[in-house]
Amino acid sequence: MCGGVEAREADKVWKIYFPNPKAAIPVLLEDSGQLDWIQWGCRKEESGSGPQGGWARLSTVEAGGWAKYRPRRGFGMVQRFMEKEGRPGSKARPSHWFDVPKGYALECLVIGEGEQLRVYVVTTDPPEEYRWIHDRWPSLRTLE
Repeated sequence: MCGGVEAREADKVWKIYFPNPKAAIPVLLEDSGQLDWIQWGCRKEESGSGPQGGWARLSTVEAGGWAKYRPRRGFGMVQRFMEKEGRPGSKARPSHWFDVPKGYALECLVIGEGEQLRVYVVTTDPPEEYRWIHDRWPSLRTLE
């Protein structure tokens, strides 16, 4: 379900993991063309108007389940993403890193305003060859 991402800023490489309460992803907002680091999702212990977690199922988005949040479309400008194998909560879950193809980004929804901005990675079914790792997979979108 994309538990981590790797992003580059100039010569620095950042590994960002969702469990970190300060996790943020570089996001290019489709409507403004502005690139900002936006806080990734909302954790149980955090207050805010957004849903808990850091992901949005594409089927739920398409069915209108996110409409009440008035999301804006964004692109997570990352070079790699990480999936953890196995069921959440189980011990010793191996991590698998995957490259985001050149010219592509993670499809994201951005909700909120100002300091309350949150980004959620849109997920869909994994490619057939990776179904053994996880049942959800980040949706990749072309930047063109």
